[in-house]
Amino acid sequence: MSTAAFIPFLRELRDNNNREWFTTKKEYATGLQHEFLQFTQQIIDGIALSDPELKSIDAKSCVFRLYRDIRFSPDKTPYKTHFGAYMAANGGRKSPRAGYYLHIEPDGCFISGGIYCPEKDILKAVRQSIFENMDEWEEITHDLHPYFPEQFGDTDKLKKVPQGFPVDGIGVDWLKYKHYIFSHPLNDLFYEKENTVSEIVTLFQHSVRLNQFINFTIDELHN
Repeated sequence: MSTAAFIPFLRELRDNNNREWFTTKKEYATGLQHEFLQFTQQIIDGIALSDPELKSIDAKSCVFRLYRDIRFSPDKTPYKTHFGAYMAANGGRKSPRAGYYLHIEPDGCFISGGIYCPEKDILKAVRQSIFENMDEWEEITHDLHPYFPEQFGDTDKLKKVPQGFPVDGIGVDWLKYKHYIFSHPLNDLFYEKENTVSEIVTLFQHSVRLNQFINFTIDELHN
């Protein structure tokens, strides 16, 4: 499958984000969205070989709509200018579990693994699990870093260690984070290549241990 058309279309959409223009491109846009759905399914199938949780999901539950909800937004542009999919068990894009996120946007492509904006009880449990298994957590993140070098939570974390944990010690800075998301940036030219699925799957495989660590904690919380 060729992904070379994704970026040019999204770039054009960014420059013409209105219903009149989109209507003239609707058939083409629908075809590209279908291709993105197939692309996402191939990635899911590839990751599932390393993370069996993903065997139970399909791309339709993971891909985000291109249409924006503008009811309560001051930004009235009707369409998103990116393709996105969150691949996780128990709900796909609506799942509370750690998973795999794919984001295709001109000048802003990336993939990420982990959990974003978790529910309060899940965040508390993940922090506790990190604290109690710090050696394992630091081994996972150390091995992950060469492949997912950026962490979203760096700019969105507490100034102090949460109550109930020691204020100093090895790794306590990890407990300040509100999200545990690690990302790998991709340039636009990446999607002109022929083997994008296999390369993305290979990268995502490096985040399997991270997601399994977090999801094991979630399972313990709910059992």
